[in-house]
Amino acid sequence: MRSETVRQAYGSIAGLYIDLFGTTRKINPEDPAFIGRHLAGQPGPVLDLGCGPGHLSGHLRSLGVDVRGIDLVPEFIAHARAAHPDVEFHLGSFERLDVATGSVDGILAWYSLIHLPPEEFDGVLAEFRRAMAPGARLVLGFFDADEIGPFEHKVVTAYRWPPDEVSERLSRAGFREVERVQRPSEGGQRPHAAIAAVAE
Repeated sequence: MRSETVRQAYGSIAGLYIDLFGTTRKINPEDPAFIGRHLAGQPGPVLDLGCGPGHLSGHLRSLGVDVRGIDLVPEFIAHARAAHPDVEFHLGSFERLDVATGSVDGILAWYSLIHLPPEEFDGVLAEFRRAMAPGARLVLGFFDADEIGPFEHKVVTAYRWPPDEVSERLSRAGFREVERVQRPSEGGQRPHAAIAAVAE
């Protein structure tokens, strides 16, 4: 099962991953700024799906957001709870959210959909939309490319996406894009894209 493969792959390198990416100081400063710009003002709960070590959940909490982190990997959840004791963290999957319909005011999925096969992408966006109230904000971060395609990610196979394709799929799922950023390859980093969208 794909989710079990992803869980095992990240669990096996959790310590290294936390060392490399476990704080906002170790990521591009434009990223937490973009995330905060769209999620800091939301009045109700925000889910950080695929929260990893919890650093972005912690960032949102520092901005006053009622954020809850969810991840498949027990090692990440254990670290996140210890590092950010004022944030709720739970084991779980973004494919079936344990929340009432229309109860969420924001979702952050920062590189957490990159291992999702393209044929499953629309179903996950539909589940996000089910959970979200009208006017809720969705923020996605992903690898940029001219065409959808897999590549050999250092942990487990991942997919690149053209931002226009992501935006189109968001529209079909009931979202409207409100901001987009793209960053070219630099310093050995792959091209990056992020989209913020509002639930209609």
